[in-house]
Amino acid sequence: MRGLTWDHPRGYAPLDELTRLDAAGDRSYGAVPEPIAWDRQPLEGFESEPIAALCETYDVLVIDHPGLGAALDALVPMEELFEAGELARMRAGTVGRTWESYHLEGRQWALPLDAATQVAVARSGVEAPGTWPEMAEFARGTRTALCLGGPHAFLMFCALCSGDFQDSEAGLRALEVMGELLALADREVSLLNPIGVLDAMAAGGPVYCPLVYEYGTYPLAFSDAPAWPGRAPGSVLGGTGLAVSRRRVDLVRDAVRAHLRRLLSEPVQAGLFPALGGQPAARSAWRDAPTLATMEAAWIRPRFPGYIALQERSSALIRDGLLARAKPRDLLMTLRNEWRQT
Repeated sequence: MRGLTWDHPRGYAPLDELTRLDAAGDRSYGAVPEPIAWDRQPLEGFESEPIAALCETYDVLVIDHPGLGAALDALVPMEELFEAGELARMRAGTVGRTWESYHLEGRQWALPLDAATQVAVARSGVEAPGTWPEMAEFARGTRTALCLGGPHAFLMFCALCSGDFQDSEAGLRALEVMGELLALADREVSLLNPIGVLDAMAAGGPVYCPLVYEYGTYPLAFSDAPAWPGRAPGSVLGGTGLAVSRRRVDLVRDAVRAHLRRLLSEPVQAGLFPALGGQPAARSAWRDAPTLATMEAAWIRPRFPGYIALQERSSALIRDGLLARAKPRDLLMTLRNEWRQT
């Protein structure tokens, strides 16, 4: 069987370790009837490569939920692989809205494997404010960065307005805050993706970023995202799910089930994954996490066909507009027109 994951230790290290144990005859985490040969794609591909096209090559895929809408015909719903009772037990063991993010048109199209959302991150000893209105004053005296590379300018915008940018007041407020903070931030680092931002921070660059997807392997302090006064932290759900291609499921059905069960098992999720830098989707692994409140409140992105391309265009519009110091109201109008046309 062939599988596809993403090219970061968080995405491949636990999978590679299970493959190594299988080859060595070690059944510590259970046995599977047939191994999976895991390929990797870069983060940019994981965020934008059409899932349906990848299903022509791979049996099992580690996917991002926003791409689901255009891929349903190429995927096997989990109801065809597992009984309802087993799916209910799996769902009960997942954190936040990770399970819901892969549920579409009444069916479950993937099983949560990895959980992440945008949170605040700082170098050790830095105490940042917990609300957005306090952020600008903090940024005037501290070297900060945003995370605006790839789709992340749009994702920060969505986090700031809790996904409801049809609310003009919320959208304007979000763009105003982003523009103010970018003017005070390290611009070069702010234009990177999450891995680039965290690499720069760990290497002695900016000491704080208010919203970036968490990667627990970095020697940095992650905490709940800033919030608007009186509200839960705003964030956009990330993470990954395990999906199954239709391409030859009848030939590998039993082996696929065995792999999915093992990857969602408590020993793998709560033991192997954290030990190798993974971020499990199991609720038990998040019980004492300092970012649990943000994870529980995270917003699920749209999953309609064409959303991924729209996310990319929207992010470019916001990023270019912020860099050009466009008026927030004009930028919001352009953004909303793009969405209406789509």
